[in-house]
Amino acid sequence: MKILIDTNIALNKLLKHPVLFEYSDTIFKLAEIGQITGYISASAITDIYYIARKSLGKTGATQAIKKMLSVFHPATVTGEHIFQALDLDWNDFEDSVQFVVGVTLSVDYIITHNIKDFSLSAIPAITPKQLIETITGTDE
Repeated sequence: MKILIDTNIALNKLLKHPVLFEYSDTIFKLAEIGQITGYISASAITDIYYIARKSLGKTGATQAIKKMLSVFHPATVTGEHIFQALDLDWNDFEDSVQFVVGVTLSVDYIITHNIKDFSLSAIPAITPKQLIETITGTDE
């Protein structure tokens, strides 16, 4: 199974969000053991670094990004992706870029805590909890 994680999933893990960390952490672990193949768009990585640096400092943010990239494959964002995302005319440009990258990669799911932001997506957007339930066949 191939997934693309949204920026908020990485930030919840890296910044240890008090409520959402556990599920995001599990997604990282599933990718780390190869149960899923995870991607993150290159454009999201720069945003994650910028935000993480405010909390973790330069060295901490750098280490966190390197650790993340040992688990998730960086997905190229091309000029064509940007033009396609602009043509979608979604309310959130970042999410439209994520979607277009996901289409290029043929991912099964976009993992996010903001499902409503992907309401126009042809790729199912699900939460980390929903992905874990899908993989384990359970309903937590």
